[in-house]
Amino acid sequence: MLQAVVIREHTEKILEGLRKRNLKDADVLIREILNNDQLRRDTQGILDDLKAKSNADSKKIGELMKSGQANEATALRAAVATAKDKIKSLEAELDGYEKNQTELLYKIPNVPNEKVPAGKSAEDNITVYEHGTVPSLGEGALPHWDLIKKYDIIDFDLGNKIAGAGFPVYKGKGAKLQRALINFFLDEADKQNYKEVQPPIVVNEASGYGTGQLPDKEGQMYFINEEGLYLIPTAEVPITNLYRDVIVAEEELPVKNVGYTPCFRREAGSWGAHVRGLNRLHQFDKVEIVQIAKAEDSEAILDEMCAHVQGLLEKLELPYRKLLLCGGDMGFSSAITYDMEVYAAGQQRWLEVSSVSNFETFQANRLKLRYKTKDGKTQLLHTLNGSALALPRIVASILENNQTPDGIRIPKALVPYTKFEFIN
Repeated sequence: MLQAVVIREHTEKILEGLRKRNLKDADVLIREILNNDQLRRDTQGILDDLKAKSNADSKKIGELMKSGQANEATALRAAVATAKDKIKSLEAELDGYEKNQTELLYKIPNVPNEKVPAGKSAEDNITVYEHGTVPSLGEGALPHWDLIKKYDIIDFDLGNKIAGAGFPVYKGKGAKLQRALINFFLDEADKQNYKEVQPPIVVNEASGYGTGQLPDKEGQMYFINEEGLYLIPTAEVPITNLYRDVIVAEEELPVKNVGYTPCFRREAGSWGAHVRGLNRLHQFDKVEIVQIAKAEDSEAILDEMCAHVQGLLEKLELPYRKLLLCGGDMGFSSAITYDMEVYAAGQQRWLEVSSVSNFETFQANRLKLRYKTKDGKTQLLHTLNGSALALPRIVASILENNQTPDGIRIPKALVPYTKFEFIN
């Protein structure tokens, strides 16, 4: 969430950034926030003055009584009573302005970093790096939705029977491949000194607001009505919320956490070839890395996190490209995001498998996540997170890129985890 004081002091810069996102009615929203903020500050000033005068008058009443000025004391007591009524009225008015301000600020996405290019959609993203050779498998190559049937490793029909579309059942070597990838990703994060956590896979409303999924993504999250809880769309939400309302010791920074969780997304929208099979699911597994850092360190940490994800893809022998997302394609809370896409030879297309983002102070302001400097001042921290990695499209790419006459070859880095070299 943006801070009202930042919007007030840097209005044109904020508006310029929001134009990169093509935010509809940005000028109107910002003007409404500024007007409400002015009313709030004016009311606060009047309230503070009235409270100060009321306190001074209350003390004066005792002095008047001691000096025998009973009539004056009685009149002043009546004035203080009237002032207290006015104070209650102003406090209610101020509370209304503050609630309205919060609701307005929740509508404003993060302002893109200066590096973020303007653009409306994925077509305007910039490829900043490519690695590996795109495989050419020739005739007879199959997409993963045919391969999983051929080798009987993932069953969408069974999942549909149990839960509905988008909830696959992994079987045999398919299940072992999933487990191998999870353990591989966690072990690689451990080598980079990420502390593993196993958070809840449901969160309350405050947690959803804390990281920016609410109110922006409310329609995409599964909601448990009786308990008022949401199934998590990513481990980012519970892991980052571990630090809600926390003042982190400066010497503990940066904080580095990693967690594996199932993730749940309603993924409302059209269904077709581009979202077939494992390309889009309602439930999927993901390993997430999260860092919390000082502002001056977060840019370098973002690069470090990208390098970690790229290293995973290289060890999995997958050709990939790194994209800098344009303003119109970024998530609501992000200040800058890099996507990693791998090439799936059976589909002959690129698939997004990771987003690595710096949210700067946007989430920290919502979370009240701060640290105390050596001179005693509290400062908002920067939060960052990345998929390291999301499994479904990684599995799809491994299956499609490694299909051979002898079966599907397992990348060497995974063999110690799978205990087999081929799916056949």
